Amino acid sequence: MQNVLITGGSGLIGRALSSMLQSKGYKVSWLSRHQHPRSEYSCFAWDIDNAYIDEKAFENVDFIVHLAGAGIADKRWTKTQKKIIIDSRVASTKLLLSYIQKLKISLKAFISSSAIGFYGSVTGEMIFEENNPPGNDFIAKVCRLWEGAIVEFQKENIRTVAIRTGIVLSAKGGALMKMKTPVITPLGNGLQYMPWIHMKDLCSLYIQAIEDSSMNGVYNGVAPEHQNNSSFSKEFAMVFKRPFLPVGAPAFVLKAAFGEMSTILLNGSRVSSDKIQSTGFKFEYPLLKDALVSLR
Repeated sequence: MQNVLITGGSGLIGRALSSMLQSKGYKVSWLSRHQHPRSEYSCFAWDIDNAYIDEKAFENVDFIVHLAGAGIADKRWTKTQKKIIIDSRVASTKLLLSYIQKLKISLKAFISSSAIGFYGSVTGEMIFEENNPPGNDFIAKVCRLWEGAIVEFQKENIRTVAIRTGIVLSAKGGALMKMKTPVITPLGNGLQYMPWIHMKDLCSLYIQAIEDSSMNGVYNGVAPEHQNNSSFSKEFAMVFKRPFLPVGAPAFVLKAAFGEMSTILLNGSRVSSDKIQSTGFKFEYPLLKDALVSLR
């Protein structure tokens, strides 16, 4: 039985991935800032601020899946919140590496979340691929620093994979639940693209990254179908049987409400899934309509 240690295991993606891994015969444990007495998984404490991890977490570990990170859209992007967003990703990754080095752990792979925000919050016709340079806004900076910390694992001869994730669709929370308003409308002009992925496909992608030793480097975790905010909203309204109004919330209202964070709501480009598909990965939900129907 192979052992997978997950950070952020109690989060939306972490719980789904933990369940799928366990069903496939893996032993799963979590690193967590909080106790989870009802969890079916072994939980070990870590404290990023105090650079502490319970060393028992690393006993017989084969893989680490790093999902921890403060929610991008949880609060307005104050100076303090921006530091929390960065440190929860970058400092946590560096802390994990320091323990791997100190304890001389021979990991089979280190697999981490990243985000399509790497390319920047821009709206355009370009289809971004993994070899494109990072953008210039705050989220692009976060992802650039994050991936800079992730790649350090390669220097320890550890196979390293980063998954640049799009909008994750799940029936148990996240973006989809926030979209379930009484009336569905686009945001701003609705032309911004919304790279998305079904939760089951994302978990399957992580499992392939664990099992396929030829996977290295960065992969976009998005479905192959491109949808902009307007077309996504229409499809959502149809599947969930809600009225659709083509005139959405004006950009100036969103900017006033969310400040700088509104950039991730009002902008977005297409992102390619070609690289992950070239590994043989098959999406169970390549089309948005089928993904939404499965989550009703």
